[in-house]
Amino acid sequence: MNILFYIAATAAIVSTLMMVISKNVVHSLLFLIVSLFSVSVVMFIIGAPFVAALEVIIYAGAIMVLFVFVIMMLNLSDEEKRKKRLMKSKIWIGPSAISLILLAEMVYVLTAQPGYAMGQEVVLPVAVGELMFTKYIVVVELAAFLLIAGIIGAYHLGQKEKTVHHRYLKNKNQEL
Repeated sequence: MNILFYIAATAAIVSTLMMVISKNVVHSLLFLIVSLFSVSVVMFIIGAPFVAALEVIIYAGAIMVLFVFVIMMLNLSDEEKRKKRLMKSKIWIGPSAISLILLAEMVYVLTAQPGYAMGQEVVLPVAVGELMFTKYIVVVELAAFLLIAGIIGAYHLGQKEKTVHHRYLKNKNQEL
């Protein structure tokens, strides 16, 4: 089981790196799906089958379909301008600094503390539901509010202004 964990973790890391490096948007999406499936396998191995199932159903399923539709709808044509803007070195200072800090933190955590064995306790969906709707109800409600705000914002951003009105509306506007 340890070997499978390391294989899945390595696949998640490599596919995530390939997702970021890939120049083709569709290839990036495919690498993201592989990454999400690998993370799902890792979650299953560490004893969280419910989280693994949610990862596959919600992220690798529904969210990926949404990403595909967004990419198809946007049909980005200013790719050359975007590539030139991203190649400037000043843009990469912030992400590089954050990456180095996280890398240093990971090296410190892996080398400074001895590892410990995790319990073989399986987290059941009932326990997750009880925690979500008792102790963390405010967080769940805030997440729902943010999702609704995002949906409304996406609707308004994607809405095109109508230049031709319905014939009945045109007559009413002309009378006024």
